[in-house]
Amino acid sequence: MKTALLFGIHMHQPVDNFDWVIDHAVKVCYAPFFEVASRYPSFKFAVHCSGWLLEQIAAKHPALHSTMMQMARQGTIEFFTAGYYEPILSTIPSVDRVAQITKLSHALTAQSGQTPQGMWLTERVWESSVIPDAAQAGVRYSVIDDYHFMCAGFEPSTLDGYYLTEEGGVDMGLFPISKSLRYALPFLKVSTAIERIKAYHRLEDSAAIIFDDAEKFGMWPGTHEWVYAKGWLEAFIQGVLADEAITPMHFGEYYKAHKPRGVAYLPNVSYYEMGQWSLNAEDALRLEGLKNAMPHEEFERVGVKFLKGGVWKNFLVKYSESNRIHKRMLELSHARLGVNKPAFDEALYKLQTNDALWHGVFGGLYLPNLRDNAYAFLIEAETIRYGKTTAILEDSNERDGYAKIKAVTQNFILRWESALGGQLVELDDKKHRFNYQNTLTRRKEAYHHYLFDAPKAHEESVQKEEGIDTIHNAAAAIDPALRAMLHYDWHLKHAFIDHIVDESLTALSLYEASYREWGDFANQPFEASYDATSIRFVRDGGIYDEVRHPTRLQKQFFPFANGVDFAIALRSEAPKALSYAIEHNLHFSDYTKLTLNDLAYSGKMAFESMRELVIVDGHLGRRITLSCDRDFRLLVVPLDTLSQSEQGFDVTIQGITIVMVFAWEGDLALEGRLEIVDV
Repeated sequence: MKTALLFGIHMHQPVDNFDWVIDHAVKVCYAPFFEVASRYPSFKFAVHCSGWLLEQIAAKHPALHSTMMQMARQGTIEFFTAGYYEPILSTIPSVDRVAQITKLSHALTAQSGQTPQGMWLTERVWESSVIPDAAQAGVRYSVIDDYHFMCAGFEPSTLDGYYLTEEGGVDMGLFPISKSLRYALPFLKVSTAIERIKAYHRLEDSAAIIFDDAEKFGMWPGTHEWVYAKGWLEAFIQGVLADEAITPMHFGEYYKAHKPRGVAYLPNVSYYEMGQWSLNAEDALRLEGLKNAMPHEEFERVGVKFLKGGVWKNFLVKYSESNRIHKRMLELSHARLGVNKPAFDEALYKLQTNDALWHGVFGGLYLPNLRDNAYAFLIEAETIRYGKTTAILEDSNERDGYAKIKAVTQNFILRWESALGGQLVELDDKKHRFNYQNTLTRRKEAYHHYLFDAPKAHEESVQKEEGIDTIHNAAAAIDPALRAMLHYDWHLKHAFIDHIVDESLTALSLYEASYREWGDFANQPFEASYDATSIRFVRDGGIYDEVRHPTRLQKQFFPFANGVDFAIALRSEAPKALSYAIEHNLHFSDYTKLTLNDLAYSGKMAFESMRELVIVDGHLGRRITLSCDRDFRLLVVPLDTLSQSEQGFDVTIQGITIVMVFAWEGDLALEGRLEIVDV
């Protein structure tokens, strides 16, 4: 009795990722993998390669591209399709799902001669709503984790073939990817990995199913030496082909030759770690505690069915920055038919790339370059959409019930929100396709707990003589000095944020978010209105000591070609002499090429008695001027985050925080300008 080995690899890099990353991936992973596999034409396997990465390989690594296509034409490789630019399919509109899948399928047909019928599901995020659209694009079957099935009550012993599911009467086959094999290949020694494959001997048509990241075969820590220098991959292929109990087979071949195991209906779910990452920090730690309280075998047998964590879309709740990018994408998708230009469609589809929308062990949302790329495509699409039109418009994209105001000028797109402080949340430079408001608020993350309480070794961690550790099991080095960097913001970190403060506001307390706030303006709603030339935000709030003192704050903005003029009026019944402060958080690409009033940016900085701040962005060649008709004291601190990666903890500069502090007693009125021009 033979077991069919359904083996597949998934290749993806974020759209417009750094060239050196692609070159490195090809050198240590993609090229050696296909070079080894090409020696064994009878080792059949599946490949998914995202469209943009396929373009890069074809253009810059033609020998690798030629090898891949030759292997497809000779029948070794079965290509899988997906969204061309690797979107989470359940998060984009139906029409875009069909377009993106069709685009990749057509590209694969043109290059390999194959018409893909299998689909890779990005980050294995499953929602049944994708079925009709995928079917319309020619998909007949997909792969998802066995975890998805177990969440629906299936026993692991029954997951050795495919199941049928449907949505509205439209069918799709679902192949469950084995977690046991994901943790074995390529991390365990070859003989152990092959035994795990043979463990799927149950029925005459049993299949061992593995479809996983290609990057595990060379890019993950320690894997290049293990897989290629020490010969794991070649020994594995040879071992599989020599074993009479295993038959390498294409998914499509198995799908045609065998009946389904039955019908399955699965919940909205991704892999287990994704569900944990999508929770807020406290809930993620509670989930980890529940998991650790169970014996490992009991969790794998029973607990996995009930401890599911959150759903992927909770990232849009957890991170307003992610939600904003996503909802702006939906806005542009809805505008697509009205624009009707291929260049707009391409920018939109690239914007739908998933990488900048969520946060896990690989960085995602926390990597500024990925968010920069997303905004570059967003701004490109907006520029095509509006052309030379200038306007002030209102929308409610973020679905929070509060107005968002957009000003389209000759050179910039500015966007304010009224829900949390009337902040400026986008400052889009059309020329450079760059959003100076692409900042990230400092939040508590579950993995920050590891700085104080190191995680225990995972029970699945393999012994050195058996193989190497996976990223999920590898222990990250922890520097105790990083604990001093953990500070969390109590309001979003964008621009034109209003504070009522006292002498406790210093550069240090600003960085630590430990100063005393007397007002309720920084994170509370404002009433918004606008006309053809201006935008107005008003809040009837308060200043608080023993009692509440009614306080009215009005902010008015007058957009022009290169920026915005602003006027602020503050009136309060508070008797105490306090200061009014305006906080701006600005994002840049290269902080080593930044000067403030001719001084190189150096982290924490302070200036006295100013009426103008001039920031020179040497990377983009832009001069940003913040000026006011009243003297102000200026504080500058870095906006940095501490995130976890496979290498340990990473400190990332997300922007700089600039606070203009005005002495004030009684009523206050001031006028100023934010202007951006070429140096």
